[in-house]
Amino acid sequence: MNAFVHVYRGEQVENRHRISLAIHGPEGLLAYAGNPGLWAYMRSSAKPFQALALFLTGAVERFGLTEEEVALATASHDGTPEHVAVATRFLEKLGLGPEHLVCGVHPPFSREARRALEEAGLSPTPLHHNCSGKHAGMLAAALALGANPEGYENPDHPVQVLNRKTLGELSGVEPLLAIDGCSVPTFALPLSRAARAFYLLAVPERALEAYREPLFRVQKAMRRHPKLVAGPGSIDTLLMERLPLVAKRGADGYYGLALLESPRGPLGIALKVEDGSAQAREVAVVALLRLLGLDPGPTPWDRPEVRNHRGLRVGHLEAQLDLTWV
Repeated sequence: MNAFVHVYRGEQVENRHRISLAIHGPEGLLAYAGNPGLWAYMRSSAKPFQALALFLTGAVERFGLTEEEVALATASHDGTPEHVAVATRFLEKLGLGPEHLVCGVHPPFSREARRALEEAGLSPTPLHHNCSGKHAGMLAAALALGANPEGYENPDHPVQVLNRKTLGELSGVEPLLAIDGCSVPTFALPLSRAARAFYLLAVPERALEAYREPLFRVQKAMRRHPKLVAGPGSIDTLLMERLPLVAKRGADGYYGLALLESPRGPLGIALKVEDGSAQAREVAVVALLRLLGLDPGPTPWDRPEVRNHRGLRVGHLEAQLDLTWV
């Protein structure tokens, strides 16, 4: 069945954002909308699985990494002082500094953090980049493997080879590879296969034995430290604070969910807004959770208003999700 987020101007639909999604349950594909076989780049939604390398290589034990640092390795964070402090401590444990991060630089996502930098006359650093924790994790994994940390972003580096193997074994299909916005590889999978990986994040005991404890520990770190995974007011953080799940947004309309509990049991979900709209993504995710019987309470993404430059309400967004149950 088709699924859309409709953008209304007045009472008329002005834009339609097409959604494809897949829901994986204990017996396999449970439900879908749009094209569950759509190959889509997971972007930052792959970070929980990339963070498994911290455990698979022994980096957590070697460097004494905390749950907070593991959570930051999964994060698309807002660049708040707390995020920067954890990233700084993470790198110090490795004997490295911000200059070793190849993620680039962008202003903090957090308006308050961005304003504080501007008022102090300071420029953002790689530590403020939303992917700084992921990159610190990759450096840690490289060192634990005995590999040269320089060039850790290259597809043929041992850390990236390990990440590709991990996603392949959790999804059951060889992922396609391209370069993400932060210069490291990102992976494309059919939505139905990405949903399988998120299902295993929800139920680690169903995974291959080598991945069970790493999946559980990543899941636990994200759920215990949701503010480090994104930031106050961000959808990932809000959902993990309110519901029994792991939530991970990705760029260009991607979203992954590992539901530890639902009326239909544990579930894994992969969702893609096909035109890449982040605004439509949030609306679709909240509507889908409600459709599955989970109530996150009031959120900013329930029929959010469209306002013009004068602040006048001129429309709203609304999801229409028609699931096909397998």
